[in-house]
Amino acid sequence: MWIPTEHEKYGVVLASFRGTVQHGLPLEIGDTVQILEKCEGWYRGFILKNPNVKVSEPSSLECVQFETVIPVEDSVITEMTSTLRDWGAMWKQLYVKNEGDLFHRLWHVMNEILDLRRQVLVGHLTHDRMRDVKQHITARLDWGNEQLGLDLVPRREFSMVDPDEISVTELYRLMEHRHRKKETPAPASTHHLFVHVKSLMSANLGEELEVFFHIYDGRENRPLSERFFVRLNKSGLPKSPEKTERQCTLFVDLGSSDLRKDVYIVVHIIRIGRMGAGEKKNLCSVQYRRPFGCAVVSIADLLTADSKDDHLLKVYACNTESEWYQIHENIIKKANSRYNLSGSNTGLAVALQLLHGDIEQLRREYMVLFTRGVSITRKLGFSDVIMPGEMRNDLYITLEKGEFEKGGKSVARNVEITVYVLDIDGQILKSHVAAGSGEPGGDEYHSLVLYHNNSPRWAEQIKLPIPVDMFRGSHVRFEFRHCSTKDKGEKKLFGYSFVPLMQEDGRTLPDGTHELIIHKCEENTSLADCSRYLKLPFSKANLPSNNQTLKGTKESFWITSFLCSTKLTQNGDMLDLLKWRAHPERINDSLSKLKEIDGSEIVKFLQDTLDTLFGILDESSQRYGLKVFDSLVHIINLLQDSKFQHFKPVMDTYIESHFAGALSYRDLIKVLKWYVDRIVDAEHQDHIQQVLKASEYIFKYIIQSRRLFSLATGGQNEDEFRVCIHELFMSIRFFLSQENKGTSPVAQTQAVFLRTFPAVYGELLKIFTVREVAGFVRETLGSLPTTVHCIAKTVESQLYINPESRCILLPVVLRVLQAHMQEQRDLVMCARILTSMLSLIKKEENVSEEVELIVESLLGVLLRTILEISNRPQSTGPAMRLQFQDVTGEFVACLLALLRQMSDRHYQQLLQAFSSKDDLRDFLLQIFTVFRILIRPEMFPKDWTVMRLVTNNVIITTVLYLSDALRKNFLNDKFDYKVWDSYFYLSVIFINQPCLQLESFSPSKRKKILEKYGDMRVMMGCEIFSMWQNLGEHKLNFIPAMIGPFLEVTLVPQPDLRNVMIPIFHDMMDWEQRRSGNFKQVEAKLIDKLDSLMSEGKGDETYRELFNSIIPLFGPYPSLLKKIERETWRESGISLIATVTRLMERLLDYRDCMKLGEVDGKKIGCTVSLLNFYKTELNKEEMYIRYIHKLYDLHLKAQNYTEASYTLLLYDELLEWSDRPLREFLNYPMQSEWQRKEYLHLTIVQNFDRGKCWENGIILCRELADQYESYYDYRNLSKMRMMEASLYDKIMDQQRLEPEFFRVGFYGKKFPFFLRNKEFVCRGHDYERLEAFQQRMLNEFPHAIAMQHVNQPDQTIYQADAQYLQIYAVTPIPESQDVLQRDGVPDNIKSFYKFNHIWRFRYDRPFHKGTKDKENEFKSLWVERTTLTLVQSLPGISRWFEVEKRELVEVSPLENAIEVIENKNLQLRTLITQCQSRQMQNINPLTMCLNGVIDAAVNGGLARYQEAFFVKDYIMNHPEDGEKIGRLRELMFEQAHILEYGLAVHEKFVPQDMRPLHKKLVDQFHLMKSSLGIQEFSAYVRASPVHFTNGSPRPCRNSVPNIISPDGGRGVVRRSPLSYPAVNRYSSSSLSSQASNEVSNITGQSESSDEVFNMQPSPSTSSLSSNHSASPNVTSSAPSSARGSPQMAEKHKHSRENACLSPRERPVSAIFPNPLDPAQVAPTPSSWSLDSVKEGAPSFSDSVGKLLCPPVPPRPPYSGKLANHSHVSYFSPVSDFLSFLSLQTTVPPFTPSPTECQSASLVSNSPVLSGSYSSGISSLSRCSVSEASGTELPTGDHPPHPLPPPTTLPNSISSSSDEPIRRENKTPPPYSVYERNNPRRPVPLPHSLSIPPQTDPPALPPKPHQLRTGSMKLDGTSDPRVPRPRPLPRKVSQL
Repeated sequence: MWIPTEHEKYGVVLASFRGTVQHGLPLEIGDTVQILEKCEGWYRGFILKNPNVKVSEPSSLECVQFETVIPVEDSVITEMTSTLRDWGAMWKQLYVKNEGDLFHRLWHVMNEILDLRRQVLVGHLTHDRMRDVKQHITARLDWGNEQLGLDLVPRREFSMVDPDEISVTELYRLMEHRHRKKETPAPASTHHLFVHVKSLMSANLGEELEVFFHIYDGRENRPLSERFFVRLNKSGLPKSPEKTERQCTLFVDLGSSDLRKDVYIVVHIIRIGRMGAGEKKNLCSVQYRRPFGCAVVSIADLLTADSKDDHLLKVYACNTESEWYQIHENIIKKANSRYNLSGSNTGLAVALQLLHGDIEQLRREYMVLFTRGVSITRKLGFSDVIMPGEMRNDLYITLEKGEFEKGGKSVARNVEITVYVLDIDGQILKSHVAAGSGEPGGDEYHSLVLYHNNSPRWAEQIKLPIPVDMFRGSHVRFEFRHCSTKDKGEKKLFGYSFVPLMQEDGRTLPDGTHELIIHKCEENTSLADCSRYLKLPFSKANLPSNNQTLKGTKESFWITSFLCSTKLTQNGDMLDLLKWRAHPERINDSLSKLKEIDGSEIVKFLQDTLDTLFGILDESSQRYGLKVFDSLVHIINLLQDSKFQHFKPVMDTYIESHFAGALSYRDLIKVLKWYVDRIVDAEHQDHIQQVLKASEYIFKYIIQSRRLFSLATGGQNEDEFRVCIHELFMSIRFFLSQENKGTSPVAQTQAVFLRTFPAVYGELLKIFTVREVAGFVRETLGSLPTTVHCIAKTVESQLYINPESRCILLPVVLRVLQAHMQEQRDLVMCARILTSMLSLIKKEENVSEEVELIVESLLGVLLRTILEISNRPQSTGPAMRLQFQDVTGEFVACLLALLRQMSDRHYQQLLQAFSSKDDLRDFLLQIFTVFRILIRPEMFPKDWTVMRLVTNNVIITTVLYLSDALRKNFLNDKFDYKVWDSYFYLSVIFINQPCLQLESFSPSKRKKILEKYGDMRVMMGCEIFSMWQNLGEHKLNFIPAMIGPFLEVTLVPQPDLRNVMIPIFHDMMDWEQRRSGNFKQVEAKLIDKLDSLMSEGKGDETYRELFNSIIPLFGPYPSLLKKIERETWRESGISLIATVTRLMERLLDYRDCMKLGEVDGKKIGCTVSLLNFYKTELNKEEMYIRYIHKLYDLHLKAQNYTEASYTLLLYDELLEWSDRPLREFLNYPMQSEWQRKEYLHLTIVQNFDRGKCWENGIILCRELADQYESYYDYRNLSKMRMMEASLYDKIMDQQRLEPEFFRVGFYGKKFPFFLRNKEFVCRGHDYERLEAFQQRMLNEFPHAIAMQHVNQPDQTIYQADAQYLQIYAVTPIPESQDVLQRDGVPDNIKSFYKFNHIWRFRYDRPFHKGTKDKENEFKSLWVERTTLTLVQSLPGISRWFEVEKRELVEVSPLENAIEVIENKNLQLRTLITQCQSRQMQNINPLTMCLNGVIDAAVNGGLARYQEAFFVKDYIMNHPEDGEKIGRLRELMFEQAHILEYGLAVHEKFVPQDMRPLHKKLVDQFHLMKSSLGIQEFSAYVRASPVHFTNGSPRPCRNSVPNIISPDGGRGVVRRSPLSYPAVNRYSSSSLSSQASNEVSNITGQSESSDEVFNMQPSPSTSSLSSNHSASPNVTSSAPSSARGSPQMAEKHKHSRENACLSPRERPVSAIFPNPLDPAQVAPTPSSWSLDSVKEGAPSFSDSVGKLLCPPVPPRPPYSGKLANHSHVSYFSPVSDFLSFLSLQTTVPPFTPSPTECQSASLVSNSPVLSGSYSSGISSLSRCSVSEASGTELPTGDHPPHPLPPPTTLPNSISSSSDEPIRRENKTPPPYSVYERNNPRRPVPLPHSLSIPPQTDPPALPPKPHQLRTGSMKLDGTSDPRVPRPRPLPRKVSQL
């Protein structure tokens, strides 16, 4: 049977327990468990970190050790334990996050806390030590909490405070105090300088040194401290290294004013040795103190370094010894001429450190320092704060200078002074002459010796610490000796001076400079008998006027004295007052002069002075009473000074223990009343105000005097005393009742009294009862509108704490508070008063009536005050912000404390007190608004969670009371929307506060909150639901306004709260359906709010299915879906839920992708998915535009400039060229639609330029130029034309990298929704090949598995709970075949059309069908060709787009062979042309290509094709392939012709060292011809002409004269019948290569045969397609510099594509490339008739003006007779220009731009509109005529050339221009439906390609505006069959 344990027990697991038994609880070492019950050796309980699992556990002591939680355990220990547990988990996370510094610091602190915890638990510490340890622990805990971002813990005396046990105001004060302490530590007023002398480094030492440190004020040129003295040995090290106090000191009591730049540490160094530093050592052993050097460092240099840094001080020596006394001043002033470095290597090594704080605090913090030993170097004079009891009696004498006669010497003397201190008996005081701190005092002091100087200046300071009792009669004697430099080194006495320390009247030697008389004496004179010279005068200032002998002497000695004594005085007036009995006649003067005496002199003799004053008062009160009173006031007010404030306890002690004036109270009351009575009439109030300031201590003296009198007389005259006090208070009340302006003197006097008056209460209570004193105070404070300062001190006084007096004073206090708060005056003091009042109420019982009074008086005004303060505009300065926070925070704490004190009865009385509904309504609105303010995050600092929880607890309690009032008073016919709206709004933001989101807290913190307060969100949610149900038909008032706020509540991840709130949405839908027949409003608001909320990070995975869930919610309420299914409007409801669910899926994916650290590709893909969803499914234009700009920013960040342009183009195309005003939106200002579209155009062009997509930029430039021209903005038009021209230049001059394309499949359920089980084609980055791309994808999806095959995955992969990536390279299929097939178009231009606007991609996989012929594998080698069609073309708004359609076809072996040879022929032609036009740097690529083809053909390559397809069996079995076989034969003969021509070109350019190879190629070529059965080419020259890319008779950028002939002479111009462009990067050889190794050796490129074999699916020896025979330079029609990786070996190109595929299944697109789909392989018409336009391309006008296919730059037209082929003729620039002009006359009303296509006649002249070139045999003349042919010209126009019969144009080709289409139809986006249904995108043909109809000069063109108007009338309609995208609703006007 389970028995509950007697006490709750906790256990710590010592050994792990697996918990394998039934109901066993697995335990790990270190777990903490709580025991609930026990039974037969088992305990039932739970682990504290997971309290929900309660199971059994063994009670064996081996497993768990128990400790009973003792209630009296120190709370610091409990806090330490729980805090360290919390830190433990976070500490490990620091390591994971690589925050090493904090990790290690926290580790040290945790160890330190554990060590301190052991000390506390042992319990052997003393009380003081325990206090220090706890303080240390709590400081460490607070530091760690702050570093880890944990909560601030409120403490009192190191222990945590329970918020429920104290008032909210007190809690706030504790929090605020700790926060302020953390943020702004109080600056220390006292500072100390630590000095540690290390050594003196110098090359020329050898003598002992004395080093003197002191602090020097450079502004006032005086020392601030005494000297610190260190002796160094001959090596420059301290003489006593074992005595640290001899080398370390602390310069104490530096004030804050001493830490400035012009305060210095000055070091003087004295050497002890011979007179001259360079003198040879002689027999003389006499030592002299001689100058060595000086060092200076500014104390400001130490302010930046708190650590104990070592400094190396430079040591300087003076140039002349006579300036030694001011060498430090010269160094400070940088008077370089007067000093120099004492040695290049001389430096003094010292450690300097500034310490801050009280000296006792330093003793605790730097215990080692003080234990080891450190000398104290005091300040000259007292510190800023004088402490009572401080004993000091130091006389400082500075030896300034002397004036001496030569004394019969030929040179000046070397004077040394010896100083002695002698007592009254003439005995030398031992150890009372100190050179400085650090060394013990001596009997005498020897000064410096300055060489040969009769006017020496020493400036040496000595300290004479003479005891006070020995001062009287003592004197100081100075003996002067001449130091001889002769061998004996004698020191001869020649004079002396002396000075007494105290005068006869008891005054000490006054501070200042004294000129002493030098009394001459003989060398052997004995001065032992001091009585002989003490009678002589000592100072010239004291000489009698008749003593001219001594006055006239030239010899003098000057000293400066300074006394720092707490017992002796130099002030005669002070002595006269203290000795008043000796001279009664001086009393009046002495009392008058007291105010002139320095305060430090008065506090020295404070007790004696007070005794004197009261003694005079007792004896002569009538005569001196007023003067004594004034003197007493002066002394009392003197103690208010911060310098002497510590002497107040001395005065208090005097009053309690030493004061004996039993009769003084009468005189004090009398004089005080006299002053008070004079206040109203007095002109000058200053002295009276001084009297009132001292009233506290005056009353102390009065009360103590009366008590003494009562004790002495047994309480006589009590009534008389009470009458006197009453009369005094009547006088006070009278003067307080005088109404004056605030600035009048009387008003100021009133304020002075009221500030000091509360201090009197405590004294009055010593004699009067509590009620009597309270009566005095009430009547006094009620005399006038009192200052709040007085009220504040009253509330904080002992009088107010007493309940008996509080009930008397409370009405007065409340009246004053209410008045001030209503007028918004002195709010800081009001807050302080309220805080004190409410803190007191919490501690007391039976305070219900007081609470009622406060609520009645202050609740309303308190709410208004908080509203007023919160709505004030706040300064951004930190000081202002702190002050605002303090005042607001205190008022808030007061409000919370008051509300928490209120009971049911108080709330009832409060609500009943409102006289009308309007008053109640205003109150509710006020309090709800204030509560919203309290919930603001900025109300309290971030780490004040404790305060926030208390606030929320009070709010929810109050709201529960007030909701009843809301229901009773504001429902049905009394419904008030504003109050209900305010209530709901408050409830929503209450639930959404960060401090209530328990899911984000640690388990321990969550548990504490739930135990103390519960989940307040659920409580408030239930209240919302209850209030909503009460609304009835008034719910319609909150639809759709409350949809967003309620939706925000459902996003909180709390299941109970969600279940409560979801039914409200059904209710809203139902009521909206009733009202308007649909719930479109609900839907729109729901979607808008979902986006904004989820982008803020709200919502989680479970929320995704919340609306769609069929799980019952709570109680009788079924799920939302079930409820909707029962409704009549279920279809639209279910549709809404489905839409919302899909939107949430995308939004959650978007939010997850936007997290920090996610890769850009994932973010972009997710944004595109969401953007499309908003456009297509939700039709939300504003959201669509917002996400366009989010996507644009992502592209810019990733430097995808082309994609960024396409993205911004989506927004651009929603705008029109109109003047409609647009509002401010996103980052756009308020502007017209035209201006915004212009800005977008310019931005897009700039990004197209950065992305090297210049062709697209040109189109936008043209459109902008048209706009500028229509507005006559020629300045911008000029700029735009220049920009357009620069883009053309960039096309021709700059190289572009050709990207790779990769197909990526994302399979498995673990991928985000927008990727899951979809395949995409991605455009790679620059230089990115397959391996790099695959690695990038695996990095983006680190959990993904790379699939090693290219087959389509099955359903198990699709449904797998994992991520699978399938990646391989694909080949783009260009749409713009006409541009690529056109002759003379430079490769720079073609490269754009190869890799831009690509919709389809191809992937080839070779396989053998049927039986494989080992002798000839080509017979059965088929190709499986997969064509992928995308939803949008690349590039577009993303680097990757989803595959929309897959097409799979099989290419037969014969078709494959045709493709291979066609590609090789095209490659050969390209290389030959490049070689002729000098585009190639060397001839190696051509050499390798020729070698590969010829060598393969000789060794059976083409012969294998003959064997496979030309044999009778094949022809008989495949009769349908007859035309294809003929085509293959033509291509083989054409290849032979191209090879022959190529060899001719090669012979011309081949270098000499490669001649043998060329000869070998020629020989092999003849073998090849013979193997093909070709003897001569005459027939094939006619039938199958060779055509080269730049061989046409048209001048172009890359052409050179006569390039057709290898000799540069005449050549035959022919056009190839081929129509297959070379769009594949990896072209293949038509024959297998046997001699490639030979060529590789020549060109420096070689590959092993194994590598070649491994890269091909079939044996390479018989393969007709070898990629290895050609250099990488020739594998593309683009120049090598434009390719991704120039000179990269071919094997790497193969491995790039096939890295993730097995060898058998690698794609063959690199081996058997074909740029066209199978449909394009079919034969084409044999002529270039324009009829083929109908078949091959859609209407031309459909594509005009679109960005899909930029135009080709214009070429000059033909010239001359094209029938004559004997030579090539060229156009001159002039004729070119004339032809351009002639074109302008064809369409009279319209002036075209040079690059626009204007008429059908221009279109018809282009061969590109034909589906392909002629595939049959055509003569050159026919070809030429076809090129020159055109449509019929308008009547009257006669062509200059004969034309063929006219051809019929399709209807779709009509005269149209770019502008009308641009104006009438918005351009569809690059991925629109229009483009997908348009398989071919023709390019507008430049007009310069057409034949000019006439050469007459054109008429003057009309104005641009007229042109534009006319052009609008042109037929710009496009093909109606082409579907257009559904336009979005026009909401741009709001954007």
